[in-house]
Amino acid sequence: MRQLPLLPAQNLSLQRRGQLKPGYYADVVVFDLATIQDHATFDKPHQYATGVRDVFINGVPVLRGGEHTGATPGRVVRGSGWKRKAS
Repeated sequence: MRQLPLLPAQNLSLQRRGQLKPGYYADVVVFDLATIQDHATFDKPHQYATGVRDVFINGVPVLRGGEHTGATPGRVVRGSGWKRKAS
């Protein structure tokens, strides 16, 4: 049986993603299932969700205890179907 978290990475042909193991890139969100709620609307799309405690991007803490750490370790991930626009 396939592991569900791995499916999006496999479907997009993303290498070294989709699993928590050495040598892989991993983004992890720790949240409280009882309190998580999205507050964004069409009129105000840039609203933070509540109930998210910690976020790690490539193993670097970006949100710790609900507060942003100032770290910005993310990068654009493009699948095998992405093509650069001709200049």
